[in-house]
Amino acid sequence: MTDSNRQFWKRSAKLPGSIQPVYGAQHPPLDPVRLKSSLHERSRVPPFHPKSRKASSFHEFARNTSDAWNIEEDERDEAQHPPFYQTLNSRVAEVTAVKVIESHFKLQEENRCQASSVIKSMSEDQLHRITADDLILRKSLQKQQSLPLRPIIPLVARISDQNASGAPPMTVREKTRLEKFRQLLSCSNTDLDELRKCSWPGIPREVRPTTWRLLSGYLPASQERRILTLQRKREEYFGFIEQYYDSRNEENHQDTYRQIHIDIPRTNPLIPLFQQPLVQEIFERILFIWAIRHPASGYVQGINDLVTPFFVVFLTEHVEEDVENFDVSSLSQDTLRNIEADSFWSMSKLLDGIQDNYTFAQPGIQKKVKALEELVSRIDDQVHCHFKKYEVEYLQFAFRWMNNLLMRELPLRCTIRLWDTYQVDSNILFS
Repeated sequence: MTDSNRQFWKRSAKLPGSIQPVYGAQHPPLDPVRLKSSLHERSRVPPFHPKSRKASSFHEFARNTSDAWNIEEDERDEAQHPPFYQTLNSRVAEVTAVKVIESHFKLQEENRCQASSVIKSMSEDQLHRITADDLILRKSLQKQQSLPLRPIIPLVARISDQNASGAPPMTVREKTRLEKFRQLLSCSNTDLDELRKCSWPGIPREVRPTTWRLLSGYLPASQERRILTLQRKREEYFGFIEQYYDSRNEENHQDTYRQIHIDIPRTNPLIPLFQQPLVQEIFERILFIWAIRHPASGYVQGINDLVTPFFVVFLTEHVEEDVENFDVSSLSQDTLRNIEADSFWSMSKLLDGIQDNYTFAQPGIQKKVKALEELVSRIDDQVHCHFKKYEVEYLQFAFRWMNNLLMRELPLRCTIRLWDTYQVDSNILFS
């Protein structure tokens, strides 16, 4: 840009006072008479020297560059003034074209430099990220190589915990905890408060069945009374079977039994253990007898899930291997009867405290959902307000949590561990 052009933009020069019509590439339109007089006047104007004087206005700037647009001329005027007109037009057009090309080239170079710097910074960032990820991966691999190998435990299929057969040896801490449990359970009168304290962080697999029986109230704390109590309660359960189970085909119980019969195959469908006909028959008897003995609520969908943890825990008392594929028909009839009776009484003890979850309108569940809403509003008001903004009711997503005690949300092995704590503090479920 020349000094005259630069000076124009620095000062507030007066702009043209009216809007001129647009005529396309030839602007202004060719007028032979005006063009002749204009060229004649320009021939008398001394050459423009930027260093000698500065341009005074935008009109002067426009006159100096207007010829660059006159690419096509009228043939008659071109014949009358060929030398001067063609020379001026070619010179100005060439200078303008060169400036445009240089400006375009300079803009391309700037864009290329910016793109190069962006790519370079991105490459350096990616290289740094890859290097960091590679370092983390190497450290993780080194850590895994330094640790003892553990079996891969599927979220659903694997029921047994780390103390199952085939698992690595127990640590010193695990052995100490197991020994502590055995001492408590072998006492003539088990200290239930101390047993709850030890059970809060989880119960070892070897002692979980007996511990659950004690914590649920199914077994007495007195060592001398346990065997007699088990015998009496097991006989009592099968007395209920003889008395009530045949009534499942009666008209007043058909609907209950039909719903139980439909729900049983849906219980943990991904675990082969629960698809065995013998296991499903056990579940049907347990649920039907409980429904008959609790007419206030009867059978409600979701109760079928609550049998599962007890059945698995009492089964592991007789099975060393993983139970998800275990064939229960290989067990003796007496063993199966004991597992069934213990599962019934333990589930009954659990449901005695939450029966209002399954009565008409399920007030117990509504109370717990309301407590959850109040808890979330105190702990995380932002989430609570988000639910309110979009009119999301807590009952819409938390009902199943309370109805099934989170059994549909967690793998079974996690549920069993969670129920260790449920058995310790009944307030978690009953308050």
